[in-house]
Amino acid sequence: MTKNQKLLKWVHEMAELCQPENIHWCDGSEEEYQKMTQLLVEQGTFIKLNEKKKPGSFYARSEPSDVARVEDRTYVCWPTKEESGPNNNWKDPKEMKEILLNLFRGSMRGRTMYVIPYSMGPIGSEISKIGVEITDSPYVVVNMRIMTRIGKKVLEVLGDDFFVPGLHSVGYPLNPGQKDVPWPCNHTKYIVHFPEDKSIWSYGSGYGGNALLGKKCYALRIASILAREEGWLAEHMLIVGVTSPEGEKKYIAAAFPSASGKTNFAMLESALPGWKVETVGDDIAWMKFGSDGRLYAINPEYGFFGVAPGTSLKTNPNAILTLQKNSIFTNVALTEDLDVWWEGLTDEKPNKLINWKGEEWTPDKNEPASHPNARFTTPASQCPVMDPDWENPNGVPISAIIFGGRRSSFIPLVFQTFDWTHGVFTGSIQSSETTAAAAGEVGKLRFDPFAMLPFCGYNMADYFAHWLSFKHRTDENNLPKIFVVNWFRKDENGKFIWPGYGENIRVVKWIFERLNDKENYETSPLGFIPKFNSLDVSGLNIPENRLRKLFEINKEEGLTEYERVKEFYNTFNNKIPKELWDELEKMKMRFESM
Repeated sequence: MTKNQKLLKWVHEMAELCQPENIHWCDGSEEEYQKMTQLLVEQGTFIKLNEKKKPGSFYARSEPSDVARVEDRTYVCWPTKEESGPNNNWKDPKEMKEILLNLFRGSMRGRTMYVIPYSMGPIGSEISKIGVEITDSPYVVVNMRIMTRIGKKVLEVLGDDFFVPGLHSVGYPLNPGQKDVPWPCNHTKYIVHFPEDKSIWSYGSGYGGNALLGKKCYALRIASILAREEGWLAEHMLIVGVTSPEGEKKYIAAAFPSASGKTNFAMLESALPGWKVETVGDDIAWMKFGSDGRLYAINPEYGFFGVAPGTSLKTNPNAILTLQKNSIFTNVALTEDLDVWWEGLTDEKPNKLINWKGEEWTPDKNEPASHPNARFTTPASQCPVMDPDWENPNGVPISAIIFGGRRSSFIPLVFQTFDWTHGVFTGSIQSSETTAAAAGEVGKLRFDPFAMLPFCGYNMADYFAHWLSFKHRTDENNLPKIFVVNWFRKDENGKFIWPGYGENIRVVKWIFERLNDKENYETSPLGFIPKFNSLDVSGLNIPENRLRKLFEINKEEGLTEYERVKEFYNTFNNKIPKELWDELEKMKMRFESM
C-alpha cells in the first residue's frame, strides 16, 4: 500500500461515493494479470485465443454503442469557458461536479473497485509523471497493465508527491443476484477533466481512451496543462530514431491525426538499403529541455493501442510481429479456430467468421467483419524495432518535428518550414480528412492543429502561444526543424500517387539531408520543397509527370486555404497570437505573387 495521505483519503472518499463491494489495490504482478484475464473469460468479456497462434492473448467485443472516442461527451471544465477555448466542450466545474456526483453515487454497487497506480514514462524519470486510476472494470485493469507501468513500484516512487487522480466507472451497478453482462456500459457518457485540481472523471464507457485514463485524458489533456505551467510539451506525436547508412542517428517526432499512417510510420520498415528506423513511441511524446538547451522526448506509454483494420504484413510488418502474443484484441473478427482477422490483414477473406457484433459473417455480407476502429493492445517491448533508448529516463534528443495529415490535394509530399515561428503557424493550421477513430462524419476536411484538436486541455490559441514561446527559451538553433508531409495526395482518378509505407523512408532521407544543411531544396509559397531530382526515387518507377504532381502548388488553392484559415482563426475571439496572423498574411502574399 501507500503512505500518501492524499491518495488514501481520495480512495476512501471515492469508495464512499461509488459503494463498491470490494476494493483491490493493483500490484501489477503477473499473477494478478492471470487472475484478471481468467475473471474476464468467466464473465464472457474475454475469449481466450488459440494458444498456438496467439499465445497469452484474448478477444473482446464491446457493446455496439461503445466503440470510439466520444468527443461530444468530452469536457474540460476550467472556471471560464474562454480558458477551455472553442476546441473543448465546457461546463461550469461546480455544475459538472454535481452531475457527476449524482451519476457516480452507487455506480460500483456489486462490483470491485480497482485502484491502479501507474507511471506515465519510465518509473523515476525526471520527465515522467504518476497517475492513479480508480475503475470498476477489470478490462481496464488488464489494458492499463499493457499500456502503462503499474503497481507497487509506482507507489514506492510516488511517496507523498503529486499524482493525477482519475475516477472511472462503466456506470452499470449490480443488484444482489443480478447477472452481469459481457460488456457493461451506460448510454449516458461523460469524460471530464478538471484542470484546477488536475483530475479526470469518466463515466459510462468501457472503451479505449474513454476508459484507459492514462491515454489521451492524462497523457495529453491534463499533461498539456502541466506542460504549459512547467515549460515543456505534451504532444500527440510518435518518436523514431533514424540511422543513415553512414551510421549517423537522429531522432524525429511526428504529429499525425488518428488513422493517418501514424503507427505505420512509427514502425517504418525502410525500403532503402542501409537506412534503419527504430521506434521510441507510436502515439505520445513528452518533451523537456535538457541542460544543453535541446528538447529531449520520452514515450510516456508502455504499450501500443493501435487501429487493427488496415494493419498487415504489407502495411506494417513490425506491428504484426509485435501483436503475435500477450495481446488484447477488441472489436475485430474471430476465426473458426479462435484466431483474429480484420479487413486488410490478408488479401483473401476467410470463408466464415464471427463478426465484431458476435454474428456469423461470410464474405458476401455487405458490412465489414471488424469495426473500423477495432483495436489491439500490445506490449511495446515485444516490438522487434524498439529503439535501444526507448526507456532512457533522460529521453532522446529531437532534431526534427513532422506534421502530417490526410490531404488529397494542395499539400505537397514534403516541405520544410522557414523557421520556428513559421513552423508553429503551419502546425496551427494542420488539416486532415476525418476517419473512423472519432465518432462523426468520415472524409470531411477539418482543422486538427498539431493533431491536438481533441486533446489540448486548454484554449488552443494559448497553446499556440506556448509553442511560440519556445524560441525565447533557448537558442533557436537548438530547436528541432519543422517539416510537413502528406502521403495521401491523389491524382485526377482519385488514386494515391505516392506508394507510402516503407517507401516513406525516401522522404525521411530528404529531411535527414536538410538537417545536415544539404542544399537540396527550392523555395515555394508553403516552405522549402525538394529540388527536382533531389528526392531519392530510385527503383520506384513513378513517371515524371506524376512525381511533379506530388509537389504541385496551386495559387487558387493557396488563396482558398488563406480564407479557410482566416475563418478558423476568427473562432478564437481575438486570442490568436499576432505572429500567427502575420504568418498568414505572409502566406497570402507569397501565393498572390505566384
